[in-house]
Amino acid sequence: MKRLASLLTIAAALAASPALARDASALRLGIDPGYPPMDVKTPDGHVAGFDVDLGDEICRRIAMHCEWIELEFSGMIPALQARKIDGIMSSMAITDKRMKQIAFSTKLFQFKSRLIAKNGAPLTASAQGLRGKRIGVQSGSQFETYALKNWQPGGVEVVAYQSQEGVFNDLMAGRIDAALLGSVEAEHGFLKTPRGAGFAFVGEPLSMGDHGVGMGLRQDDTALKAKVDRAVADMRADGTYQKIARKYFDFDVYGD
Repeated sequence: MKRLASLLTIAAALAASPALARDASALRLGIDPGYPPMDVKTPDGHVAGFDVDLGDEICRRIAMHCEWIELEFSGMIPALQARKIDGIMSSMAITDKRMKQIAFSTKLFQFKSRLIAKNGAPLTASAQGLRGKRIGVQSGSQFETYALKNWQPGGVEVVAYQSQEGVFNDLMAGRIDAALLGSVEAEHGFLKTPRGAGFAFVGEPLSMGDHGVGMGLRQDDTALKAKVDRAVADMRADGTYQKIARKYFDFDVYGD
C-alpha cells in the first residue's frame, strides 16, 4: 500500500510538473496545408504560406508563438470548440452561419470565388448553366454551402471532398465537370501549375456573401480576440501587412 501511495504521489507530481504542462505562450492554430499560396506544406514537413506568415507575425506581436496543428478543414470548428486548438488560421471565411458557432478576428483579407473547368467547356456559373453536371467543393467550406443552396435545387450534383487536393484530382480525371473554390487558390494552386493546363475560369467571380477571412476563435476568448485585432490593425498601420502580402500577390488582397 505504501508503494502504491508513493507511486500515485509521484504520478501526481509529474502531471503537475511544468515540463509536462501545456506551454501557456503557445497559440495553437489549426491549418489545412493544401491551399497554395495560402497554406502549403514544405518538403521538410513545415507549414508555410500567406496564412502562416500572417499568423506568425500576429503571434510575435501578442508575445506568443504559433503552434501549427494540421487538421482537415471540415474538422476545424469542432476542434476549436473542443479546445484542441485555440484558433483557426486556414483561410476560413467569416459567414453569418459560422458566427453563430464561433467568433472571428477582424478581417485579414478577402478574395472572390470562382468556378473552374476544362477550357471551352459549355458551362456558366449558374444553376441553369450547370444543370446535370457534377461540381466539386471542399467539405465544410462556404463553397459547399453556396453550391448546395444555389445550384443543387436546380439539378446540379454537388460533390464534397475532404481535401482540395481530392477536388483537383477528380477534376483532372474527369470525374467532376467543374470545381468551385477561392480565386487565388484556384489560380496559384492549380491553373498556374502544370496540372492546370487545359483548365480555365468559368464566368465572372462570385460573391459568397461572406465578410472576408479572419482567424476563427472561441466566442468566450474575448481577451485573445482583442489582442489579435490590435495586432492586425498595427500590422496594417505600420506597413508590415503590405510587406507580407507582396511576397505572394501583386494586387490588394485586403479588399474593400
